[in-house]
Amino acid sequence: MKKKKKRAQLPFRLNLLFFVVFLMFSILIIQLGIVQILNGESYQTEIDRTIQDVTKIPVPRGKVFDRNHNVVVDNKPMYSITYTPQKGVQAKDKLEVAEKLAEFISMDDEKRIDAITPRNKREYWYLKNEEEAVKRLSEEEAADLKNAEQYNLILERITDEEIEGFTDEELEVIAIKRELDKASALTPQIVKNEDVTPEEYAMIAEHLSDLPGINATTDWDRVYPYEDVFNSFLGSITSQEQGILAEREQYYLARGYSRNDRVGRSGLEEQYEDVLRGRKEQIEYTTSKSGTVIDSTVIVPGERGKDLILTVDMDFQAEVDEIVGDELSKIIRAHPYANRHMEDALAVVMNPKTGEILAMSGQHYNRETGEVENAAFKTIYDAHRPGSSVKGATILAGYESGVIVPGQSFNDQKMKIRGTPAKGSYNNLGWVNDYDALRRSSNVYMFYIALRMGGEYNYSYDKAVDFDPAAFQEMRNYFHQFGLGVKTGIDFPFESTGYVGNERKAGLLMDYAIGQYDTFTTLQLAQYVSTIANDGYRVKPHLVQEIRNPVPYEDTLGSVYRRQETEVLNRIDMDNSEIRRVQEGFRQVFNASGGTARTHWGNNPHQVAGKTGTAENEVFVDGVKYDTENLSLVGYAPYNDPEVAFAIIVPNIGKNSGDSVNHKIGKRIMDAYFDSKEHENEDEE
Repeated sequence: MKKKKKRAQLPFRLNLLFFVVFLMFSILIIQLGIVQILNGESYQTEIDRTIQDVTKIPVPRGKVFDRNHNVVVDNKPMYSITYTPQKGVQAKDKLEVAEKLAEFISMDDEKRIDAITPRNKREYWYLKNEEEAVKRLSEEEAADLKNAEQYNLILERITDEEIEGFTDEELEVIAIKRELDKASALTPQIVKNEDVTPEEYAMIAEHLSDLPGINATTDWDRVYPYEDVFNSFLGSITSQEQGILAEREQYYLARGYSRNDRVGRSGLEEQYEDVLRGRKEQIEYTTSKSGTVIDSTVIVPGERGKDLILTVDMDFQAEVDEIVGDELSKIIRAHPYANRHMEDALAVVMNPKTGEILAMSGQHYNRETGEVENAAFKTIYDAHRPGSSVKGATILAGYESGVIVPGQSFNDQKMKIRGTPAKGSYNNLGWVNDYDALRRSSNVYMFYIALRMGGEYNYSYDKAVDFDPAAFQEMRNYFHQFGLGVKTGIDFPFESTGYVGNERKAGLLMDYAIGQYDTFTTLQLAQYVSTIANDGYRVKPHLVQEIRNPVPYEDTLGSVYRRQETEVLNRIDMDNSEIRRVQEGFRQVFNASGGTARTHWGNNPHQVAGKTGTAENEVFVDGVKYDTENLSLVGYAPYNDPEVAFAIIVPNIGKNSGDSVNHKIGKRIMDAYFDSKEHENEDEE
């Protein structure tokens, strides 16, 4: 029996397939209709959201504290009016905002009005008289010029008479618009912040909906609880008008700054800008193609800058300032004629083992006002001949170069190289060894070291010498190991390295060996004596002890972000036994019979060791030359376990004045330091 063919099932399956396809297309068409008709507008907006821009909002800078955690630099909030334009804002839009803003704030102070340029006035006249202004350019002229060129030519044809006679109200509007014009799209621009009154702030805040792009917010200014104490080193920041420094614009812009950001312009504010600046709040704006802001999101929360903890005790610093200023005033007033060319007294106090700066004081006598002014920056900016204070380095250079041996003696009597003046010590001291040379400050002993380093071992009075000029560089290399004539490495934007003489004669190296040729800063001298106190280890001086993370609480310090550890720059290339001989010589200077400082420091309870110095100098006042002296003093205490070192220079004192201002300053500073240590120990107990 034959089977039947199943032809009827095929059309049914095809029909079913066609039906399913038809149903799917129907659903798709309905869905497209819904998208197009019901949600088309909202989806089109989403499509237009193609631009995301990020703007950065400034935050307060980090604070500065002294070593005892007293606030040294703080932030003071102040009212601020800012303008953040959207993209595509036109000049007419800004003028409209400026006119509305002028109803609520005053911009009529002399500084802002004086800043208005003729171009600012012409741009204002153009916007108020655009139809008339455009007619001043023919169609033929316009055809050959770009838009910007057309605009500039029109401005040129606005006459001086037309921009004269603006009312005070109009000038105020021009001043406001001038600030608005500085703003970049989606970047806040300060319009007014230094003298915004509470009334102005309240009025702006109330009418923000009528002032597109304007905001009433808070800015910060720096305040100094200790006023001008240590101000030279704290430094300053730029104003909002200045913004980032023009000479370093690309540097700052590459690091995410805006042009109107305030930055450190000097001192520690500049040195530690990267940590003091904080982290700006970053807001991402979503804008339509037309530039309208659709949404905003904080993508990076703001955080104020990190805090600096100084090595300086501000109370001790203030006391050192008072001591140095007081002694400077006394000596000038006591010897007005002899000291009419004297103006400064400088002192540096540091921990010789850690490099922590404990105080840096520079006081300047203003002869016009008769007042003493703070000039602490001179301790690292100004260099002077220090005289015999550097003889410790000379003795050690003699040991290491092999031209003398410990205990070697020379007959201290006047010396003379043919064709040059005779040189000697303040008296003929007779036979002196290295201890004697330091204790009694023998120049002649140092002269022999200098001549021998130059190859002259057979010196005779008033004879020519056989001298190798290369000895200058050799001697300087030894001095450099102590920090004399090179940068100390202090955490500060600038420091002088002093004058380096370019003549290389035997007599001048003799002068160099007693500190009367090249010049050195007070800080260099402090590092030099600290190196001797620290058994030959030269440590890097620093002003900042720690950097702390910020916290939102006023009276609390954050965790340690970075601590400045002691950094040894080098160890001088001399034996321990040789260093100990110089340490003993320095002890004898202050404490043994015949020591040049014994009269002033004998029986001092602080066990001070060091070296005195007097350098001949000359200055010109009103074209008249005066012979003067630089008085110096370097030291450390206690000499058996040094915890403090100091250097003092009082330049251009009257020659042979007989005053011991360097010792007076040094003794008072040591008294103040050890008194503060006693109080500190009492507080701890």
